[in-house]
Amino acid sequence: MEEKKLDVKSIIGFVLIFAILIFWFYLNQPTQEELEAQQAQQEQVEEQQNPEEQEATTVLEQPAVDLQDSVALANYQKSIGGFQFTPAREGFTTLENDMLYLEVSNQGGQITEARMKQFVTYDSIPVYLVRDGNADFNLSFTTTDNRVMQSNTLFFEPELTKNGDNQVLSMKARVSENQFLEYRYEIKPDDYLVDFSIRTQGLSSVINGTQPINLKWQMRGIRHNKSVQYENRYTRLTYNHEDGKISKLSESSDDEEIEEDIKWLSYRQHFFSSILAAETPFDSATLSSRNLVEEESKETLFTKEYTTQTTLPLVGGELASSMYWYYGPTDVKVLKEYKDLALADSIPFGWGIFGWINRQVFTPFYEFLSSFLPFGIAIVVMTILVRLLMSPVTYKSYLSQAKMKVLKPEITELNEKYKDNAMKRQQETMKLYNKAGVSPMSGCVPALLQLPIFYALFMFFPTSFALRQKSFLWAEDLSSYDTIMELPFTIPFYGDHVSLFPILASVAIFFYMMMTTGQNMQTQPGMPNMKVIMYISPLLMLFFFNNYASGLSLYYFVSNLITIFIMLAIKNFILDEDKIHAQIEEKKKQPKKENRFQRKMREMMEQAEEQKKAGRR
Repeated sequence: MEEKKLDVKSIIGFVLIFAILIFWFYLNQPTQEELEAQQAQQEQVEEQQNPEEQEATTVLEQPAVDLQDSVALANYQKSIGGFQFTPAREGFTTLENDMLYLEVSNQGGQITEARMKQFVTYDSIPVYLVRDGNADFNLSFTTTDNRVMQSNTLFFEPELTKNGDNQVLSMKARVSENQFLEYRYEIKPDDYLVDFSIRTQGLSSVINGTQPINLKWQMRGIRHNKSVQYENRYTRLTYNHEDGKISKLSESSDDEEIEEDIKWLSYRQHFFSSILAAETPFDSATLSSRNLVEEESKETLFTKEYTTQTTLPLVGGELASSMYWYYGPTDVKVLKEYKDLALADSIPFGWGIFGWINRQVFTPFYEFLSSFLPFGIAIVVMTILVRLLMSPVTYKSYLSQAKMKVLKPEITELNEKYKDNAMKRQQETMKLYNKAGVSPMSGCVPALLQLPIFYALFMFFPTSFALRQKSFLWAEDLSSYDTIMELPFTIPFYGDHVSLFPILASVAIFFYMMMTTGQNMQTQPGMPNMKVIMYISPLLMLFFFNNYASGLSLYYFVSNLITIFIMLAIKNFILDEDKIHAQIEEKKKQPKKENRFQRKMREMMEQAEEQKKAGRR
């Protein structure tokens, strides 16, 4: 749905609302006595408070409540169901290792900042997955007197301890010393995975056991890449069912699904992911994804907004759920370490045989090459080896084209002879192919055999974390587009810059199509104008790949260049057109036995011809 723009009436309405709010705040100012009491209490708290705990954090779309104000506290407790929580201070607690930095806020007891220590964005800013209220984790449950509580409005008491080398943070929202809601975080050294558990103690007589405890996890994906549209194409909500099936929401439009038995949820932000995994699968969950990118703009800060709503079971009136948080790179080398959770399945390798080739062949092969070669050179070497491996298929394809070229004069003669009878023209053409031992589809079969390779590589380059921020020649980042010129304007579907690798790839594809398509353009009557396709295809690629990963354009350029050289070698040193012509003429003289398919096709065409003649009578 298109977002409505503000009109004059809306602006006037907002001004009036703003004026009313100011007037309301003026009428509700505290008395002088209340101000003096509040100031004295605040000074006492500040004397006991650690300076690091004085920084307040913000929760997504939730108002902060000053629990040091006795009047506000009383009203606040009444509004959330009458619980007499022990007043807690605002602030946050830090959990970190060499890879990950987390801040857990006292308000809501949730992670309000997650920063990668070893990675930066395209403009050298540290990579944040959670920051400035872009995420919210909330439990909603009903009390025995039918009031609804929201955990992200509660203040939790932090307690930081050690479990061996692990840091353990307990966050408790207390009703009394022995009655509380607890979030427990445990972070290990050199690990992106954080153990996370939720439990209640002594609240069975307070929480309405007939109503479910609702969990809502919401996040807006923070932009990290130079091209926000390209990043958004690989930003997606992915989830894993208990049976191992991987499902996804739409990557290009708003989407919502209700799913069952979910083991983990991945809020993927292209090369980085925020994942929530559960030891006991969520029975049912409502998942939604909203696209926030309208166009390519340097001002766009977020890509998609994800929301998950599910329920947590109560056992004996109490809650006890064990989960995991993963904040880290969408890197197969990292994610495959969590085999028990199967987090590597969140990487978009592709579906079916394509994904298998990408995951089991190209990804480990490129990791091997890049371990001792520069990353750009590794792409060139891998491309050369792939093309050499596929050269027998290229030979078969070119051999079929050479045979069609030899038959071209005879096909042209048949087209002219039966130009007014399409059915007869097709019959005679098929007879010629049968006598010569040539199949017009034989050139398509080698091309189909190469499709899994091409598609697997198409998915490999945009999702290969190993290419991220690796330079080659003039390309600063092989996982993003290269730039040789900034434009003072934006060309629709092209962008505001000029990338050289897509230009080189388009030129190579044009010459390749000249060699393969040009010589057989008019051999197939009724086929589309191949000359137009030959010119349009490279142009479309030029526009399509201008914002794509330069590593992918480099691959296509090198691949087509090598294919051209292979075909020139086949043409000039391997195949002899005169010899092929002689072989075809020899086959024409030999009696040719029709197979079942050919006989069936001939009979159908003859029947159609007879029906056509009968209709004329």
